[in-house]
Amino acid sequence: MGRLLRPGLLLLAAVVGLAVAQVRVEELTILSVDRTVDVSSQVVLISNKIKLENTNAASTKVFLFTVEPVLKAHLSFIGASTNNGKTGLKTSIVQIPGNTEALAYKIELATELAKGKTVDLEVEQVFTQHLVPFPSEITQKEKQLVKFVGNHYVYSPYTVKKQSTKVTLSSRNIESFSKLKPYSQSDNIISFGPYENIVPYSQSELIAHYENNSPFLTITKLDRLIEVSHWGNVAVEEKIEIVHTGAKLKGSFSRFDYQREANSGINSIKAFKTILPASAKDVYYRDDIGNISTSNMWSKHDSVELTLRPRFPLFGGWKTRYVLGYNVPSYEYLFAEGSNYALKMRLLDHVFDSMVVEDLSVKIILPEGASNIKFRPPYPVKELARSLHYTYLDVIGRPVITVLSSNLVENHIQDFTVEYTFPKVYMLREPLLIVAAFLILFLTVIIYVRLDFSISSSKPGKGPTGNEVVVENVLRKHGKRAQIYENFDSQLVKLKNNKDSGSFQSALKNMQTEHKTETQAINDIASKHRSEAPELFETITELQRQDRGFWEIYITYSQTVEKFATGKMPRQQFSEQEAQFIRKRDEFAEKINQIIKNL
Repeated sequence: MGRLLRPGLLLLAAVVGLAVAQVRVEELTILSVDRTVDVSSQVVLISNKIKLENTNAASTKVFLFTVEPVLKAHLSFIGASTNNGKTGLKTSIVQIPGNTEALAYKIELATELAKGKTVDLEVEQVFTQHLVPFPSEITQKEKQLVKFVGNHYVYSPYTVKKQSTKVTLSSRNIESFSKLKPYSQSDNIISFGPYENIVPYSQSELIAHYENNSPFLTITKLDRLIEVSHWGNVAVEEKIEIVHTGAKLKGSFSRFDYQREANSGINSIKAFKTILPASAKDVYYRDDIGNISTSNMWSKHDSVELTLRPRFPLFGGWKTRYVLGYNVPSYEYLFAEGSNYALKMRLLDHVFDSMVVEDLSVKIILPEGASNIKFRPPYPVKELARSLHYTYLDVIGRPVITVLSSNLVENHIQDFTVEYTFPKVYMLREPLLIVAAFLILFLTVIIYVRLDFSISSSKPGKGPTGNEVVVENVLRKHGKRAQIYENFDSQLVKLKNNKDSGSFQSALKNMQTEHKTETQAINDIASKHRSEAPELFETITELQRQDRGFWEIYITYSQTVEKFATGKMPRQQFSEQEAQFIRKRDEFAEKINQIIKNL
């Protein structure tokens, strides 16, 4: 996963405008310094192993460490420790009287350092955007050269008895480097020193111009969203904008040369690896166009490794943006004691090795109803005013913590803590809202189906709506007779095809019974209302007379079909009688339809 901060090291971010205390330089002597400068990637890593002696008359617990002017604007991280990194030391920014150029830090020792005693310290620094591509533009086939500018000596307010510096490059291909004797070169390592009796604040420009095709990939903007749910899930989404900050591409890009030649675009970035938590699931990776299917994911015992491949290779000056999201179980990050909860997660997570983040924005969305919120960052950040976020089934909104930071590296991958109070009874709020919503929906449907919203007209001089009820009943019964006629037609077609007279006679008997039942029911309805509506009675009587004739021609036609099916009637005679049936059927149907319209 790259180089992480060792346990015990303290992170520090300088804030512009912060009140800085002045500290006097005490009489201490640095007996030896072994300095390692790693410039093999896009960041500069400097490790100082210091042996310190107290030459003062009184004991002290303070050691001052300074950063030379050429590097202080690029400092991203500084940390101090003792006992081989097992004991972290508190570090704070101070000002040294008489020296306004240097960036100074006060390191508080673990114990008092008495006169004549020594202590071993280790101070680590990380600098960003200090390596400069030189030249600043290269063609697709050229290799990337960068220039590092530093100091041959340890920039310190104390006298240094002895020091040595080892510079680790990314390649043995070195264009040039400064040669302050004694020095030596072995492969990709340049050694300077040892130098003795170095006076305070000594400076001697150290320059290395060398080949460095490492990924110069900078995250210009990272928006990290963490949404906490007490239903067992924490959702994480990151919107990332990245740019290649190496030497810019000069001329046009040739896809043919890029795929054919292995050394074409050697400083370009084809893919990079992101490390996710081991419990990450439902991972998605997309951009403005949609899902990017060229990514690969491997689950390991302690992490999930995701290889992200942009839609196009990134050359110097090229940029892209994408969205990465996943879910993790809340039991790994959310701790509870009664109604008090503590969320512990990373403020910044791994994106790629040797990453540089220019601007970071983190939003932490807590459950609705959370109160007494306390946010504890691992290092100084800028916290914005609290806000609310609304989503499904929210009433008062979910509290949102928003923090900003800048100039971050892998050493800043540290956990924050959010403490808040959340009564467990609030867990029932959303289920009750769902139940209430469905209850209201069902009640609305029940009321709606029981109300009559139809619009009826009332004509002057007309009696009550009893006639309408009679007509509706008659039409319902007549509709059933219409279905009997449709069945009659289908049975006649079957008789023509299968010549089965027995089956037809059985079906005909059933249809006669049903027709007689419906006809009698209409007669009963008409007789019951004969005195109340004589005109309606006459109309229904005419409907019954026409239906009787309609039924008779169907019976006659069925006898004709049966004779034809059994071979007792020639086809020509059958065709003529079938044509007569169709003509009479249409005449009766037209008369019946006209009567129905007049009801």
